[in-house]
Amino acid sequence: MSLLEVRNATKSFGSLVAVRDVSLSVRQGELRAIIGPNGAGKTTFFNLISGFFPPTSGTVTFDGKDVTALSVTKRVQLGMARTFQITEIFPELTVHENVRIGAEVAAGYRLRPWISRTEAEKVERTIEETLALIGLSAKANRLVGELAHGDQRAAEIAMALTLRPKLLLLDEPTAGMGDQETYEITQLIRRLHRDSNFTIVLIEHDMRVVFHLADHITVLDQGKLLAEGTPQEIGANEAVQAAYLGKAA
Repeated sequence: MSLLEVRNATKSFGSLVAVRDVSLSVRQGELRAIIGPNGAGKTTFFNLISGFFPPTSGTVTFDGKDVTALSVTKRVQLGMARTFQITEIFPELTVHENVRIGAEVAAGYRLRPWISRTEAEKVERTIEETLALIGLSAKANRLVGELAHGDQRAAEIAMALTLRPKLLLLDEPTAGMGDQETYEITQLIRRLHRDSNFTIVLIEHDMRVVFHLADHITVLDQGKLLAEGTPQEIGANEAVQAAYLGKAA
């Protein structure tokens, strides 16, 4: 049984059809990459999955539940977590404080004026475990705004992980990075997938990252599904070469 099922999703903005009749099936434990030229509809499709946009038609099923009409908040509660192309963090807070926000939200404590010692200890354990998993324990007391872009992205991913997601959605996780930072974030994603068995769907523009990480690749072009398959199948696909990979060479 698939963890995520998108069936015949279409999203129109007036006369503009940004996504047209796209289906996707992601198994538990899979790492799926979504690629395509600029304007292919990748981010709009991500917004349909995560609940930021309702589909004009089609359905989204997550963990056996129809979530098509559910809000972002409800989907997060069911186990979806997402990062964004532009890093969403609190730069004036420390890494520890940023991750605490996620941990308190996940535990349902964020709107409470105080929490008990037992609850505080539980939150602190979550923070420590998440920072260790991400590799930011040594930088826990640094202001996020002072960190390199790659570490800021890692801190954002850490915030998402405090939600204990069944599905992690990463929108261009290496955007704006140099080679070393790209390598470090790629290694982080690999650890989360291979070692911790997170189910991950990512949008990515760097084909080195995509072909290094993905189990399967979905290719969009002009809002439509162009191709789907393993990295080897996609790399050999002539339609993909013509629409995307060939142009990038």
